[in-house]
Amino acid sequence: MRVAVMADIHGNADALSAVLTDMAVQGAERLIVNGDVVNRGPDSVQVLEALLARDDVSFTLGNHDDLLRLWNERSDTLPAAWFGDPFWGATEWSVQQLDRAGLLHAPADWPMTQRLRLPGLPDVLLAHGTAQHYREGLSERSRPERVQELAQEARAGVLVASHIHRQADAHFGEVRVINTGAVGSPADGDPRAQYLLLTAGTNDWNVDLRRVAYDRSGVLSRFETSGLLARGLSAEIFRDEVVTARSLYTPYWEWTEHTGRPRYEKTWREFQELYLEAMP
Repeated sequence: MRVAVMADIHGNADALSAVLTDMAVQGAERLIVNGDVVNRGPDSVQVLEALLARDDVSFTLGNHDDLLRLWNERSDTLPAAWFGDPFWGATEWSVQQLDRAGLLHAPADWPMTQRLRLPGLPDVLLAHGTAQHYREGLSERSRPERVQELAQEARAGVLVASHIHRQADAHFGEVRVINTGAVGSPADGDPRAQYLLLTAGTNDWNVDLRRVAYDRSGVLSRFETSGLLARGLSAEIFRDEVVTARSLYTPYWEWTEHTGRPRYEKTWREFQELYLEAMP
């Protein structure tokens, strides 16, 4: 068995196309999409349509897949102030696009986890974050005791996660943690689309963390031509993440929270001067 696992496509159709082509060349027999298909980029509708049309795909629920549904419902699990804040214009735009296409509720029945099980091999549990929460990232930096706890609860020898937008492969005793990285917006300085290829071996899974080059000019142009970029600062930040292949949105959010600054163009420029200068 050879299984492709991808995640964090974030509405980037060109990156998705490159990865789908590569996994076909590599002979993948099955595709697991490990959450965050939509939002951030301009192509949420196209990406979701392309994946739903396949007969070899299964999904786990990502935080952005869930966010758009919760946003549309004005769920009380989200801060009420967000709904009137122009900073969230890009999220509202993505909700509107998916709603018009009749796809907004497509992820509603996606499970939190998927499992791979073959005789003689360790069970593989896949979740966007962890089985307990889709925003809990796993990598080589995870606490060993937490990894052991998750593995014992799942009765799995391999934990496959995504969410943090960078690839990882680490052993915690007998438990292996693998992170797929991100298809649409990697955050490690390498703009190539990232995904995981798992191949069943004699006694273990063979791991291939792949990176696929693609032309970013199309998706960057569509930020403008689609109307997304005109929907506010968050759209600009999402575009800049594709350009730089760095995490910008989360550190900017955390910086404004820590300093009590509002989120608008002036503070974004201040943050860029501080953050980008310190970036390796």
